Amino acid sequence: MMANARLVFIVDDDDSVRKSLSRVVTAAGYAVEVFASAHEFLARPPSTDPCCLVLDVRMPGVTGLDLQKTLAGALHHIPIVFVTGHGDISMSVTALKGGAVDFLTKPFDKKALLDAIARALAKDTRDRATEARIGDIKGRAKLLTPRERQVFALVVTGMINKQIAYELGVGEKTVKVHRARVMEKMRAGSVAELVRLADAT
Repeated sequence: MMANARLVFIVDDDDSVRKSLSRVVTAAGYAVEVFASAHEFLARPPSTDPCCLVLDVRMPGVTGLDLQKTLAGALHHIPIVFVTGHGDISMSVTALKGGAVDFLTKPFDKKALLDAIARALAKDTRDRATEARIGDIKGRAKLLTPRERQVFALVVTGMINKQIAYELGVGEKTVKVHRARVMEKMRAGSVAELVRLADAT
């Protein structure tokens, strides 16, 4: 994906800071959207493309750290780069423990900001790919019948057909049929691959 298709949200209550940050980020080739408050940002529909959030820590009402906590409850966790003119160690520790990509104190070097944004966007791209893969695997698992799910759960523990048949109180031939269907529906070429798929369901 081209850099200009990647979106950077800027949330800062200071108009001059928003304009300054927007100029720097736009000049680097990114699409930019600016917001004067956390409420404004939260009113926007979530992005389906790789994105990140450049967020001021100290804002009236809902602070940057408050917004970080709110966003932590979302299905997709947008990477955050914090910027502040009044930061302290306690704030930076809280922000980074909460998953922030970086915590920059104003005035900061333009390169430091763009490097942090690049890391945040790379993380979001990876996270979205992982989420899509897990969603696909869970979708395959939903195709399994209740009995196939039982066989699936036992196959990935390393049990052989005979043991599974005994465990479920069915014939070994029946287990073979279910096992074949599990492999087909999960699109697994081996038991090892099936185990990896089970870890994601």
